[in-house]
Amino acid sequence: MGTFATTVVLGILATALMDLWGLARPRLLGWPRPDYRLVGRWFAHMGRGRFRHHAIAAAPPRPGELAIGWAAHYLIGTSFAGLLVGGWGDAWLARPTLGPPLLVGIGTVAAPLLLMQPAMGAGIAGARTRRPWQARLQSLVTHAVFGLGLYGAGWVTHALHTLFH
Repeated sequence: MGTFATTVVLGILATALMDLWGLARPRLLGWPRPDYRLVGRWFAHMGRGRFRHHAIAAAPPRPGELAIGWAAHYLIGTSFAGLLVGGWGDAWLARPTLGPPLLVGIGTVAAPLLLMQPAMGAGIAGARTRRPWQARLQSLVTHAVFGLGLYGAGWVTHALHTLFH
């Protein structure tokens, strides 16, 4: 498997772990599940020239927003995996360590806090939400889980590479 294919697998597996966390967190911590339909609505409105919303939930629904949201979620996760591979390269893929993927995972929390949440009407770092610190903590923990997913996926792809070579 080449570096690009490995990066795609890393992104998909790490994002899938993040999704499993999203399913578990309501039962474990009472936190709501992420709603990628709203992410899809945000992206769909971009196609019509609207990039910022007062409240994305109040914006008119767009056709296909759920599928758009899930596709964007996995494409973004794969892009973030590209940051890991781009920064640490084949040396990391040959021997995955925890530090780099955790750094990338936690570092990517900047995207929702500084870009997505403000553009979707939640304010910088969720400042306009009912419980800003809970929103921030949820984002941080979720992105840390993504980083752990990158680490685990690194070992999965390493094992597959070892098995077939």
